[in-house]
Amino acid sequence: MPEPVYVIGAGRTDFKRNFKKEGRSIRHIIVEAARAAVANAGIDAGDLQAGVVGNFASGLFTRQLHLGAFLNEIDDRLRGIPALHVEAACASGGVAVLIAAQQIMGGLHDVVLVVGAEQQKTMPPAEGADVLAAAGDYHAETPHYGEFMFPKLFARIAQIYMERYGLTERQLAQVAFKNHAHARLNSLAQMRDSTLTVNDACTVSEANPRFAPPLKVTDCSQITDGGAAVILCSARFLNTLSRRPVVRLLGYGHTTDYLPLEKKDIPDFSIARKAAAQAYAMAGLKPRDIQAAEVHDCFSISEIVAYEILGFAERGCAAKLLESGATALPSVRSQFAPNQPPFAPPVNPGGGLMGDGHPVGATGVRQVVEAYVHLTGSAGERQVEGIKRYLTFNMGGSVTTSVVMIWHREK
Repeated sequence: MPEPVYVIGAGRTDFKRNFKKEGRSIRHIIVEAARAAVANAGIDAGDLQAGVVGNFASGLFTRQLHLGAFLNEIDDRLRGIPALHVEAACASGGVAVLIAAQQIMGGLHDVVLVVGAEQQKTMPPAEGADVLAAAGDYHAETPHYGEFMFPKLFARIAQIYMERYGLTERQLAQVAFKNHAHARLNSLAQMRDSTLTVNDACTVSEANPRFAPPLKVTDCSQITDGGAAVILCSARFLNTLSRRPVVRLLGYGHTTDYLPLEKKDIPDFSIARKAAAQAYAMAGLKPRDIQAAEVHDCFSISEIVAYEILGFAERGCAAKLLESGATALPSVRSQFAPNQPPFAPPVNPGGGLMGDGHPVGATGVRQVVEAYVHLTGSAGERQVEGIKRYLTFNMGGSVTTSVVMIWHREK
């Protein structure tokens, strides 16, 4: 990369909150997350030179757009900085981080604030699901799939994967179990109070219907309000700061596939694989070099296919990797197969989308926040020990937009 890019601060909101019930709006989410990141970085708000807001559907969820203007409310001195709002469905946050990084790489700015935010708890679930359907080919796919289109799209991916590789519903349930168990170690996670077991996740019940076969409610991430923010800077600005743990962006990949699911190569997703290949090549690393990862587990099947997209498992072998416990934190691993697991990084140690929560536009930024707290040794009970390399994979739509980034601790 022409100019190195560093993360020097990160912040987020509690994903269990309902901002509408608090009488608060998307502006409060953005400002709260941003101020937390500025405080964490220990810099003066006046040092910020530009801002990017990642958000998917605030115009539909809250009737509010033009979100970059809310960055002025962080501090009066930011009035006048260039700011913009980025949309790429569920990958809006990841794309926002990349745009900010590219501004630094190109020498346009030395310090850029990135905020991802979404307020979804503003309407009934069916209406919210219809909003989320806009991340797909709405006018072509909703007539075929009907209400709750996205669970049905990912159910179709699961069906095809099952037909090809013999995936079971119990294996799908283990994704939810693992990520809920990780969430219990995360004080800001939406599902931190969950007591979900594998048997709970496998069992069809009134509370856990199989409404998009083979997916049940526990195979899905939940509706979430929340925000996350990171501050990126150049080496020039970094050199003006006191010594601290330094997290650098080593490589990234960003690809976009066809919008409708039926035009993609399911479940191989070769276009998403290109994003991973780009990131590994830029970083000069291989999958085996990754020590922890955030993957986009909007549904249990998406974590399964992510293992293969990212090279953690060969085609058709992701479920066996999961069953081994290799992608669980050590404190959770004993609840999986008793055999010595093969090599793989812990995946979604903060709970991922299913456990931590999925405020759509915030998710890609939240993944970078999670990487940052691990790489700076501040992840608490869920800390991955001795970690120096962390991968984030943010995906939008039905594996349409893919953003893979690799982060490295330098000091």
